Amino acid sequence: MALVLVVDDNATNLTLFRHLLKKMDEVEVASFDDPLRAIEWCAVNTPDLVLLDYMMPDMDGLEFIQHFRAIPGYHDIPLIMVTADTESDVRYRALEHGAHDFLTKPVDKTELTARVRNLLALRRSQVQLANRSQWLAQEVKKATTEIAAREREVILRLSRAAEYRDPETGAHLLRMAHYSQIIAAKLGFSQEEQDLLLEAAPMHDIGKVGTPDHILLKPGKLTEDEFEIMKQHAINGYNILADSVSPLLRLAADLALTHHEKYNGSGYPRSLKGEEIPIHGRIIAVADVFDALTSERPYKKAWPLQQAVEFLQVGRGVHFDPVCVDAFLEQWPEILVIRDQYQDDQEHAL
Repeated sequence: MALVLVVDDNATNLTLFRHLLKKMDEVEVASFDDPLRAIEWCAVNTPDLVLLDYMMPDMDGLEFIQHFRAIPGYHDIPLIMVTADTESDVRYRALEHGAHDFLTKPVDKTELTARVRNLLALRRSQVQLANRSQWLAQEVKKATTEIAAREREVILRLSRAAEYRDPETGAHLLRMAHYSQIIAAKLGFSQEEQDLLLEAAPMHDIGKVGTPDHILLKPGKLTEDEFEIMKQHAINGYNILADSVSPLLRLAADLALTHHEKYNGSGYPRSLKGEEIPIHGRIIAVADVFDALTSERPYKKAWPLQQAVEFLQVGRGVHFDPVCVDAFLEQWPEILVIRDQYQDDQEHAL
C-alpha cells in the first residue's frame, strides 16, 4: 500500500485530491491544510509521494521542500508541486530544491492520476533497489565473516602446529596476544586494529616449525652456531605467511619477522632500530618477553612478577619501545586479569 501525503491550505483542493487518489488501487492518503503540521507528521511517518501546493501561509511550497528534504532518508521521495502556469520561476527553484514533477492549476484529473501512478512506480523501484542493496550488504557481511572465521582457524591451527614442537604452551600464546591487545588499546588503536593484532599475535613463532629439534628443545644454553640457526625462525615465519591477500596473515608475517628486533638496534634478523621497527613488532616484543619471563618451563623457573616488571623498566629504550612498556605497565590491573584467566593448565582454551 502506497502512502501519499497531500499538503494544501485550500479545503476544496484537499477534498478533490483525496477523492481522486483514493480511487487509485492500493493508495492511502494523509492530508494537511497546515504545512507545519505536515512536517511534524513527516518526522514520524514516511510517505511514498508528496503532492504539494506552492502558495500557502506560514510556509510556502519551496520552504516545505527544504524542510522535507532535510529529514534523513527523504532525499529521493518523489514530490509533485502544484503551481499556476505563470509561475515558471517558482518551478525552476522547486527543481533546484528537489521537486520531481509539477501540476498546473486547475488540475486535470487524468494528468494527476497518471503522474501520481508513474511516480509511485518510481518509488517502488527505489524501495526495491534499497532492499536489494541492504540484502547484498548483509550477504557480503556474512561472507566476509565466514572468510574471517576461516582465517582465524588457519591462524589457530598453524599456531598449534608450532606449539607441538615448542616447549611454550598454548596458554602463553593467549596471554601474550591479549597483553598485546591491551597495549594497542592504550596506544589508541581502533577496535578493529586491536582485534586484528589479537588474532595475528599467536603466529609470531610459527617459523619454529623449521627449527631442528636438537636446537629447539635443547634444555641448556645454545652455542653461537645453534643460536644463529634459532634466529632463522623469524625469517622462516615471515616466508610462510608473507604475500597473502589477507590483512590478518600479512600482519602475522610482520610480527613473525620483527618480534625479536630490539629498540637499540641489537635485535634480529635485520637489526632494526627505534621506529624502524613496525609498531606491532614493538608491542609484541613487550608482551612476549614479559610472559616468557613469568612462565615456568622445563628448563627454567618462572620469574616473580616484580622482577619481570623491573626487567621491562630497565629495558626501556634498549630492548623495548618506552611507549609500549609504559602502556603495558599503566594497564597493570588488566594484565593481571589476563594472567589469571589463561593459566598453563588451561591450554585447551586455545
